[in-house]
Amino acid sequence: MENIINSANLGIDSLVGNPKFYIETYGCQMNVSDSEVVVSILQRNGFQLTNSSKEADLILINTCSIRDNAEQRIRGRLNVFKQFKKKKPSLLVGVIGCMAERLKEKFLEEEKSVDLIAGPDSYRDLPKLVKSAGYGFQASNVLLSFEETYADISPVRFEENKVSAFISIMRGCNNMCAYCVVPYTRGSERSRDPESILNETREIFNSGFSEVTLLGQNVNSYSWKPDGGNQINFTKLIERVAKISPLLRVRFATSHPKDISDDLLHTIALYPNICKSIHLPVQSGSSRILKLMNRKYDREGYLERIEAIKKTIPECSISTDIITGFCTETEEDHKETLSLMNFVNYDFAYMFKYSERPGTYAERHLKDDIQEEIKGRRLTEIINLQNKLSLQSKQMDVGKTFEVLVEGTSKKSKDELFGRTTQNKVVVFPKGELKPGDYLNAEITGFTSATLKGKVV
Repeated sequence: MENIINSANLGIDSLVGNPKFYIETYGCQMNVSDSEVVVSILQRNGFQLTNSSKEADLILINTCSIRDNAEQRIRGRLNVFKQFKKKKPSLLVGVIGCMAERLKEKFLEEEKSVDLIAGPDSYRDLPKLVKSAGYGFQASNVLLSFEETYADISPVRFEENKVSAFISIMRGCNNMCAYCVVPYTRGSERSRDPESILNETREIFNSGFSEVTLLGQNVNSYSWKPDGGNQINFTKLIERVAKISPLLRVRFATSHPKDISDDLLHTIALYPNICKSIHLPVQSGSSRILKLMNRKYDREGYLERIEAIKKTIPECSISTDIITGFCTETEEDHKETLSLMNFVNYDFAYMFKYSERPGTYAERHLKDDIQEEIKGRRLTEIINLQNKLSLQSKQMDVGKTFEVLVEGTSKKSKDELFGRTTQNKVVVFPKGELKPGDYLNAEITGFTSATLKGKVV
């Protein structure tokens, strides 16, 4: 998933006047959360906020390295900002996040328009880095940490409607999937103190937000054991978050199939305000490919977890990630992915062609031997099947009534609003007297390719 969030303004003593900064965020929800932390850190140090890159004295790009096309998009943006620097020589450009961590100081050599880089664990140093860059030095900090969680930082929320907020509960990943660069760009797993998470959640709810999403590369592996105390796992944490208020919706992302326990499923079923939506990346339907990917489960193990979800939470929606064209993937492996999709009947999926990432196990030990033409054809088949499954899912919702949390105005009509069901499905409905943050019951009357259509009941 890729999204762009534009924000922010900063001021540094080494720059003249009252400098402004602008930030663009690429990649996952974790990057969005990180950008909110960055803004908070910089504001604590006297920086200000602008939504215009053209009036900025400093531009920061929070980057993603999960796929090559994400990095190429970022390089394209740097070319645009290079032209900005020609018109405004004092402009500073910084690259932060996963791409900065992956390429390190090499990035400063490759991209002459970049003045500073900062990895995901070095955001506290940004004021110093910006100051150093303002004096004409190339500045960098890409050290990974075994402890940094930014637990004491109150993020500046980007959500204008104050409906939904992200809370990062842990950082890093220990899974070492063969294709994935995340453990190398975000370091090893470390969990936040649960009290800091609960305090942040209460703060968010008391300031008017109606929904929180607990974030982690693998939230199910959250673990905190205080000195002399009992261990708190993810199941216990999400239960404590849900108990803050029945009016607060609670979501989480992303789950790893090897860690999604029966206890967690029973807790989700028990609390109405824990959303009945689970994103469970499968990546492939072939046990052979899953073993090559080092996913730590096989086809049968994954399907056993799917059966447990459907038995314990019958109304739960299930979404997934799928990679096609991984090293040595055969037509039989591909067919196993298609058959698994049909069996699970996913409501939604993120689907990609395999993109070899430098430094990963696959890049070092496996050959990317599937032709692009074959990858493209297999991806098309997967997308076509998922479109069919998504259509069936929408058809089954027609005539049903769901509780919907209003999020904002429909893009197609000012007379309509949109919101999400507990299953994370988007519903568009007449505006009436409703406003963002309200709950309503909507009967589903129809659907488009992207959304459900509803009426207020």
